[in-house]
Amino acid sequence: MKSKSISIRTFLGAKNYTESRQFYKELGFEEVELSENMCLFKVNENLSFYLQDYYVKKWVDNSMVFLEVEDIDGWEKELLEKDLVDKYKYVRLTEIKTFEWGRELFMHDPSGILWHFGQFNDK
Repeated sequence: MKSKSISIRTFLGAKNYTESRQFYKELGFEEVELSENMCLFKVNENLSFYLQDYYVKKWVDNSMVFLEVEDIDGWEKELLEKDLVDKYKYVRLTEIKTFEWGRELFMHDPSGILWHFGQFNDK
């Protein structure tokens, strides 16, 4: 494309919109309420996604998001300190796994969306 792109954002559904909003705020994302059934969650100034009060099981069960992080060990430590697995019934977190390309851990949000938090090997 010759035109400059500014951002790319995915839309995520929520089985329980109120619970999912609280989860993402506790995760550390900044919420910007857009309407009564949709908000924007900012990971940082350049990374964000839309969360909507809309749920289709097949869609949500097949939704995945990959978030590249600088320090996967630090990210894991922060996630464990937040104790989200105990606070939210359906949240699951794996240990860090090592792959040929780098390292990552996986977390399911309260609706079942699979998050990949990964750190690529130095190039």
